[in-house]
Amino acid sequence: MKPRWWDEAAADLARRDRVMRRLVRAHPGASLKRRSDAFTALARAITGQQISVKAADAIWRRLVAAAAPGQVARAFPRLDPARVAALPPPALRAAGFSERKAAYLADLAGHFVTGRLDPRAWKRLDDEALVAALVDVRGIGRWTAEMFLMFHELRPDVLPVDDLGLRKAAALHYRRGAAIAAADLHELGERWRPWRSAATWYLWRSLDPVAIEY
Repeated sequence: MKPRWWDEAAADLARRDRVMRRLVRAHPGASLKRRSDAFTALARAITGQQISVKAADAIWRRLVAAAAPGQVARAFPRLDPARVAALPPPALRAAGFSERKAAYLADLAGHFVTGRLDPRAWKRLDDEALVAALVDVRGIGRWTAEMFLMFHELRPDVLPVDDLGLRKAAALHYRRGAAIAAADLHELGERWRPWRSAATWYLWRSLDPVAIEY
């Protein structure tokens, strides 16, 4: 699902920024897209931390088989937090989760089951408040929370200054390859408000023609 604000963002960025104009024209019709529910997206993010894509996919398939066997064949299966919370630690370890990641996943499921994380309430939260709610979960740091705000919540003005890909692309297009610090990236990002999520996405695409998914 394309964000309802995307076309306006692309047009505004292209009008105000020469680099953005070139990147927007290079990727016509492309955009951020949401692909799953909130709990599943966050569970998948935890699963993929610090391991290869291949290993993460294998562990994810085993988790789906244990928690949602009827959805194994679906491209984007939905996990029920209560069913994941009910899985004993040995079942998570058997799926391939380390002891630490199993604890992270259990904590995430517990946040959803108890309502400490309630997607119905998120529309009332600004970006920083939602980031704070998400990082209360063990295993979710600011970068993961920012990716979630961009790719699942489709928030338009997120700038993940600690993202290495964004820094690399910004240095390439705006600093002739010279490294860019977080403070400088914040300053550069001011020209993209209120569409910093879209600007970030276009800069990522300039490094990788394959659309980024989360």
